[in-house]
This record gives sequence, C-alpha cells and structure tokens, in this order.
Amino acid sequence: MPIADQASLAINQPDVALIFEGGGMRNSYTAPMVVELLARNINFGHVYGISAGSSHTVNYLVRDAVRARASFVELVQYPRFGGWKSFLAGHGYFNGPYLYEELIETAPADDPMRFDWDTFHANPADVHIEALDWDTGETVAFTKADMREARDVGLMVRASSTMPIFMPPTTIGSRTYVDGGMGASWGILLNAARADGFERFCIIRTQPRGYRKKPMGSLEQRLFRAAFRKHPVVAERTIARWQPYNELCDEIEHLEKTGAAWVFYPDAMEVTNKTTDYDALVRSYEAGQAQARRDIESLEAWLG
Repeated sequence: MPIADQASLAINQPDVALIFEGGGMRNSYTAPMVVELLARNINFGHVYGISAGSSHTVNYLVRDAVRARASFVELVQYPRFGGWKSFLAGHGYFNGPYLYEELIETAPADDPMRFDWDTFHANPADVHIEALDWDTGETVAFTKADMREARDVGLMVRASSTMPIFMPPTTIGSRTYVDGGMGASWGILLNAARADGFERFCIIRTQPRGYRKKPMGSLEQRLFRAAFRKHPVVAERTIARWQPYNELCDEIEHLEKTGAAWVFYPDAMEVTNKTTDYDALVRSYEAGQAQARRDIESLEAWLG
C-alpha cells in the first residue's frame, strides 16, 4: 500500500481494542482475520498481541495481507525456518533470530516476508506486546515508542514469542525474555487493554469456544522445574498458568454476552502450536479463511 494513501490509515475504531491471542502455528487459522480486517479497511487505534499474536499485530499495522499468511504458512518452507535439526544445533525449534530480526531487515521486495517499515511507522495505530523477564518475573510491555527501526520490531516480537525450551531466550539490552504468555496477561491482553481505558474489545482467539487448559501432571511439573532450575519463575508461571487463563476465558465469554466484546473463535483447531507441516497449515489457513469471510459481517454489525 502506498504510504501517501493516508486516508486508508484513518482510525475508524478509536474506542475498541483489537486483541490477538497467541498460540504458535495455530495462528495460521486466525491469519485470515488479519487479511479480512485489511480488506474491509477496519482500522483500530490500538492493537494488542502476545506471543504469536504479536506477529499478527505488526502484520496488521504494516497492512500486508501476503505477509500475514506467509508468517504462519509459507514460512515453514524457508530452509532456515527451524525443526529438530535447528533445535539440536542450539538455534531453537523455531529459529528466532532468523525468523524475526534477519528476515525483517533483509527480505527483498519480492519476498512474502518483506517488512515495509515506512508503512508500519506511518500507521497512526499503536501496538502493545508483552514478554516475561525470566530473571525477575516482571511482565514488560513494548509499544511503537520502543520501536525505532525495523530490527526493534522483530526483536520485540521474538521476545514475546519465545517458547520456553523450544526457543532460546531473547536478550534486549541487559534483560532476557521468554514468551509473554506466561506474563501478567496470561496470553490474552484483555487486562492491558482495560488498563489503557478500553471498555469494548474485538478479540481474535486461537482456541475454540469452551476450551479450557488442564493442570500439568506431576511428572511434567518436575521436568519443567528441572529444565528451569536457574530461572524458576519460568517454570512456576508455566505450571500455574492454567487457572488464570481459564478464568480469563470465563471473563471473555461474559463480556461477549454483555455486548462488550466481539470474539472470533475457531470452529475447530486441527493444528498445534508447533505444527510445521506445510499442507496442514494450508488447510488450517483455508478453514480460517472461510470462517473469517463468514464472520466478518457480524463484526461490522457489532462495530456499528
């Protein structure tokens, strides 16, 4: 989109917070909602995303439908994407430095993962993404004010998206971060949006309606505590996450019933957060696309 076309960047939903849930490669299903929002020129003034949802957030601000799909579909075909060989080499099951910083800085104009910094910077909407400091347990928020160049965007999205065990932690300055889903917002940035004064919420979920997490088993808890014995806050937040996450799901359902929230729930979820099979991700995207095209008019009616 030409930067000069400022009319298309006008904020027409200033009182509604757009919130993207994380979920790794489950976001292949919700990427079409990014595409539909762009196609309908529905522009929110403040966009919240955590973990993989932070990729949706920046793709929405950069107004790039091709990148929105590629981030969770075509990207798995890139030779340096990741996998077990990458994991054993110490780069992570998802090769974070390559996927986030290197591609965002160096992808050529004809690459689906190119990043248009000028469009991102010109967009009047703000972003809010979060990561967890693995030493202190503090939840740290990043906004556009922290993103002075394209590399900052990639680095902060990687910090929010860094899956414990499956990706090495992300260091920014003197602090080291892991996935924001273990932070104070527990994977859905509803409370962060409320703290900014919002009372209406468009929430894009990556789990079907009614989904609730189950507590970790005792063996899994012991393994997590052993893996993060030097950074126990990561283990404890991961182990404890199921309960506040489920309470948040209850609250979102209540907000939906009162009309304060419009929520996109996948009809079904056939991939996991770590799915890397291209054909499975294409099927996930296409299913999400059909649902997004079906549900977008309901959103438009709710927005008024």
